[in-house]
Amino acid sequence: MDQPLNIRVSIITVTYNSSVIVKNLLRSIPSAVPVIVVDNASKDADATRELAATHDAEFIANSENLGFGRACNQGAAQADTEFLFFVNPDAELFPDTLDHLLAAADAHPEASAFNTRIVKGDGSLFFKRRSKLIAKSLWLGREAAEQDGEVPVLSGGALLVRKTAFEQVSGFDPKIFLFHEDDDLSLRLKDQCGTLRYVFDAQVRHLLGHSTERSANTAALKAWYMGQSRVYGARKHAIPNAFGVAFGDALLQLMSPLTLLSKRKRAKHWAYLRGVIAARQRNSADLPLPWR
Repeated sequence: MDQPLNIRVSIITVTYNSSVIVKNLLRSIPSAVPVIVVDNASKDADATRELAATHDAEFIANSENLGFGRACNQGAAQADTEFLFFVNPDAELFPDTLDHLLAAADAHPEASAFNTRIVKGDGSLFFKRRSKLIAKSLWLGREAAEQDGEVPVLSGGALLVRKTAFEQVSGFDPKIFLFHEDDDLSLRLKDQCGTLRYVFDAQVRHLLGHSTERSANTAALKAWYMGQSRVYGARKHAIPNAFGVAFGDALLQLMSPLTLLSKRKRAKHWAYLRGVIAARQRNSADLPLPWR
């Protein structure tokens, strides 16, 4: 007898001070689907642990924040299903999300990983059609979001991957603490395992930017690692003038008039610039520099 669709996939989500919003994700997952919650040393870890227990989800508590990719790898190591579905904690599944995703995976055995349609809180679509880690000639037009098809990169916010492919490329790069880890994984999967696809009929509702608390300090923390990851990832994938282009972009953001009007934006863009500068001295074999 064929295995039920929803037992073929494990859902993995990484939390960081996310107990308020992860409850909606857990409520939206069909009861038979294995769920693994990996918490990166949150202040509200106990609350997230209780939510996980209520929904029969496995809970992994880290004593320190290991970063998104390394936490995803922890969750993947505990899963024994054919597919892994990485979902941000501020997302919600639709009743037929998994059915459409797995049907697409069966219809396209040549593909290694898939993205859902991501519906934002206001009803508009988020579609990852470009990346700083690929040439602009590979970027897609906005119309690509309206139909199934191959894509150059995937968003880690709702990413289905064959477990064998994920293991073949050794999962997320542990040297990337946060940001561009999904771009990097996508490119390695595409190069070594098979194409990447977008599944229009499979959808999740996603409150983009709400997976962690919102504050100037949090924005700066995330931007610091974004700057480092931008340079590291571009160098890794042989993008010309990786530092110079990132440095120029960082200066333009910092000098924007909108930045002067917002404490949060000032903290974010200043930290991004500092992260880019720090990455200039970083050896590709080094782990990420700590936030400071």
